[in-house]
Amino acid sequence: DEGRAKAEVHKQAAKQYYIRFAIIDAASIDLQRSVDVIVSPPRRKAKMQPAKATRGSHYPDYRKTDVAAKYIKRGLVLVCRHAPTFLLLPVAASLVLELANMLRTGELLKLWTVASQTDLTFNLVTVVACCSVLLAAVLSFFLLQTRPVYLVDFSVYKSPDSWKIPKQLFFDCSKASQKFTPESIEFQSKILARSGLGDETYLPPGLAQQPPAISMSDARWEFEQVCFTAVRDVLAKTGVHPRQIGCVIVNCSLFNPTPSLSAMIMNHFKMSSNVINYNLGGMGCSAGIVAVDLARQMLQLLPNTYVLVVSTENITQNWYFGNTKSMLIPNCLFRVGGAAMLLSNKRMDAWRSKYELQHVVRTHLAANDAAFNCVVEQEDAEGTRGVKLSKELMAIAGEALKANITTLGPLVLPISEQMLFAANLLVRKTLGKKRMRPYIPDFKLAFEHVCIHTGGRGVIDEIEKQLSLTPEYVDPSRATLYRFGNVSSSSIW
Repeated sequence: DEGRAKAEVHKQAAKQYYIRFAIIDAASIDLQRSVDVIVSPPRRKAKMQPAKATRGSHYPDYRKTDVAAKYIKRGLVLVCRHAPTFLLLPVAASLVLELANMLRTGELLKLWTVASQTDLTFNLVTVVACCSVLLAAVLSFFLLQTRPVYLVDFSVYKSPDSWKIPKQLFFDCSKASQKFTPESIEFQSKILARSGLGDETYLPPGLAQQPPAISMSDARWEFEQVCFTAVRDVLAKTGVHPRQIGCVIVNCSLFNPTPSLSAMIMNHFKMSSNVINYNLGGMGCSAGIVAVDLARQMLQLLPNTYVLVVSTENITQNWYFGNTKSMLIPNCLFRVGGAAMLLSNKRMDAWRSKYELQHVVRTHLAANDAAFNCVVEQEDAEGTRGVKLSKELMAIAGEALKANITTLGPLVLPISEQMLFAANLLVRKTLGKKRMRPYIPDFKLAFEHVCIHTGGRGVIDEIEKQLSLTPEYVDPSRATLYRFGNVSSSSIW
């Protein structure tokens, strides 16, 4: 009865929560390549020594460790990019007030009269100088201003009920395939029981067939069902014609056929021949954020443009039929899912858009060998292809999250929290690190909602602990995991 009650709570929560503001994708499958990334990696290669996990936990407690000054510096550098604009605004405002005061007192009229009868006076030179500086400030403001990036709308694919895979059916199909040993079936049973997934997640129907349908055509069919439907829905929601789109970005890590997935979408919807398209592969669950960042950069270059972003992961051709335990975990967690997002830099779309993108902060750990090898697509000893997850994955995820949050802090935290953090850091440097615990800023003051990648129950639990989040911040992610499973890069939508 208690289990049914919890399941009902998760189902209700899944129906209620749809609005997310801060996206935390640090526990993604592609941690070795990018986890939410704007800043370049350090030039000198340094060995990563993840903090040791506490007893009974596979995830280190980074609340008790120091933050690297280089990540704080990166955050401040991002803030300083907008410093010229912020400095020019008060200068321009003061000049406007000065000229308005001179106009009110009649000094401008007197100066014009004197200038028309005699030579230029010092006060008139001052007026001309003020006007010149004011004009320069206004021009600089518009030249330095970046184009806005609006999320006009998005659509998430929901599979038909015939694709549902209850846990018992999952095990029945695994046994019927005769590919797994009894030990592998038992291992998958334990992982699935602790995963946080419910009985209404989805898998491609071909995997339930005997023998499983995992051909290239089956994989293409899965992509078409998921992504074509999501794109069609988002275009219908926004009223945008396919030929109005200026750029198409598709991310799918493990399925990259020829023609490309982005070309398949352009062909199906008959888009214009001048559309720019990109296909991102091998970047795991974080690829959705990487794709949004690429869209942001394209919208800075292309005026008056729509960018279509499609995020998915193909299950059909990447199901593992071997018996290596580290490669069986993805079978228990990953499920069918996909999302299509329409972004715009048209100011006329501001009134109907759901959100405006403020910051994208990405932390890159590919230079570190441990991070680079924590998730690898490879063959096992019998030559069966799959994705291997290393035991160090959670520790590396924590290191990436710590670096990412440290860089993000100066951009989003209130001044009061930044001052407390700086004071704590200064005291610890002066008196010694052992005499005072590090201060963890309260990120709940910066965000109304937090969207955590649904990598698994353990991932959500530990991010909740590390950032001191209350249950209402993590319940939407728990409900999404329970209802849909880990749908890779599309889970944040």
